[in-house]
Amino acid sequence: MKIDVRHALWKRVGTGISILLLMLCPSGRLVAQGMPVYDNTNFISMTKSLLESAKQTSELLRTVEFLKEQKDNIVKVNNAIKQLKAIQEMVRNNEALFRKVQQNLRAILNSPYIKTDEVEQVSRSFEQIMDMAIDDLDFVNQILSDDLLKMTDAERTAILMEKKVRSQEMVAELETKLRRYGEIISFRRMQAMINDRETGY
Repeated sequence: MKIDVRHALWKRVGTGISILLLMLCPSGRLVAQGMPVYDNTNFISMTKSLLESAKQTSELLRTVEFLKEQKDNIVKVNNAIKQLKAIQEMVRNNEALFRKVQQNLRAILNSPYIKTDEVEQVSRSFEQIMDMAIDDLDFVNQILSDDLLKMTDAERTAILMEKKVRSQEMVAELETKLRRYGEIISFRRMQAMINDRETGY
């Protein structure tokens, strides 16, 4: 009977010791250390970093927007400068056209070496150039002043550049015609002088 009591008591003590050893062994410690531990200092620091990053991102986006606006403004200014230069060039070319016609056409038409049936043809060829120049100026004036023609700055600039080039071509064409008629007059004058000389002999 005494042996059974001792045996049961020893069994309980052994079980208690086993439990105690299990709690103190390294694997038990690892299980206890595996529990998540939150560090408030690190969490607050991380939150501050996120807020600072968001603030910097927001400022960067505002900077990008500002740069886009500035780029658009620069493009608009560049287009305006191009339009102004194109218009100034057109005005100069048209002034040259009118001046050349005024100075030279009358002399050509009044020349005795231009035949009567050629006068109308010469006049018509110069009038066509002048009419084109006037039409282009009217169209440009309409583009610049009429809101009904919905155009972007780029489209308006492209048209003005095209009209500027055409005005240059008209000046070149007019000069070619004047030179050609001048050469015709010179050739006929020289021919007349040769004919007069021959009849003098």
